[in-house]
Amino acid sequence: MSQKHYDYIIVGNGLAGLQLALAFAKDSYFNDKSIALIDASTKTENDKTWSFWEQNNSTFSYLAYQSWQHATIYAEDQKISLNLKPYTYKSIRAIDFYAEAKAQLHQLDNITFLVETVTSVYEKEIVEVTTKTNNYTTNHVFDSRIPDAFFKDKKAITLIQHFKGWIIETDSDVFNENSLTMMDYRLKDNNQTTFMYVLPHTKNKALVEFTYFTVNTVKSDHYDNYLKQYISEYLNINNYNIIETEVGQIPMTTFDFQSFNTSKITKIGTAGGWVKPSTGYSFKLTEKRVAKIVENIKTNQPTSNGLFKNKYKFYDKVFLQVLKDNNEKGEWIFKQFYSKNSTPTMFKFLDEESSLFEDIKIMWSLFSFRFIKAFFKTL
Repeated sequence: MSQKHYDYIIVGNGLAGLQLALAFAKDSYFNDKSIALIDASTKTENDKTWSFWEQNNSTFSYLAYQSWQHATIYAEDQKISLNLKPYTYKSIRAIDFYAEAKAQLHQLDNITFLVETVTSVYEKEIVEVTTKTNNYTTNHVFDSRIPDAFFKDKKAITLIQHFKGWIIETDSDVFNENSLTMMDYRLKDNNQTTFMYVLPHTKNKALVEFTYFTVNTVKSDHYDNYLKQYISEYLNINNYNIIETEVGQIPMTTFDFQSFNTSKITKIGTAGGWVKPSTGYSFKLTEKRVAKIVENIKTNQPTSNGLFKNKYKFYDKVFLQVLKDNNEKGEWIFKQFYSKNSTPTMFKFLDEESSLFEDIKIMWSLFSFRFIKAFFKTL
């Protein structure tokens, strides 16, 4: 086994790991720092789609394959049409992000990609990172591996956002490429929070995805049955080709991932609690947390300092408590949220940038006995 030292090691070349490496690469402060990225995968497949909203173009906006300024929410008894301006909703294919990130990072002499499987990270005076084939040492590790304690935890409130989607192509023009379906609750799996999500790529191609916010997962063919029914009965499409499949599971949890941060190990991505518990969105929040980590390093602060705001952790916990205790209320919650608040208020709240006055407006729109009960239960 060989042993080599790096100033920083990033374990995992997913969204968080690559965004962090790119931030290091673009800041001259890190020009003389040796950085290794370790992942068992070469990231050559499109394993997911990231969606987000923003008012202006940002670092990764040019990678978006499509964008929309109009959206629709379908509840059983109501259709909500949303003008998203001044925001734009955008989607990036993971493969496009991986390819661009690797192309930029491979140009730098101080950054090394290692295709290996990490088996342990051990902190002493320096940190030892062991893979199946080598040992490395580093001053600091940014680790995207989810701690084993998460899977054994019984105290945290945890739901799973799990989904399966098909990118379908039709013979004729059937989609409105200027508007996405953010949530369609008309097709349900019993009394659970389930919805369809439709992202039109073109007039004859779209991602159609069936999503659950539940405690338990389902078998693959279970999603298939609902996808077929929705495409046939709600989109009125009989002839189509499935050109790509997307599946995933995102934890929506109050588990204390931050407690696994130390002076020399920082958990990042899902393993750091960077996925917003109440929605599963992570792309823009990852950008913010990466920027904060860079700032902390340059000002000699603990790397995980200031990554989270306690009030939003509390709001997310209340939301998850309601969904866990009354999973069938998901449709009502999101209908109230999207129908009774302006787009800027909603997105600022979800981006964790809202004022106390805006928070109160959101809470008032969701006022109900179940939220009051969950509020005091959370306290």
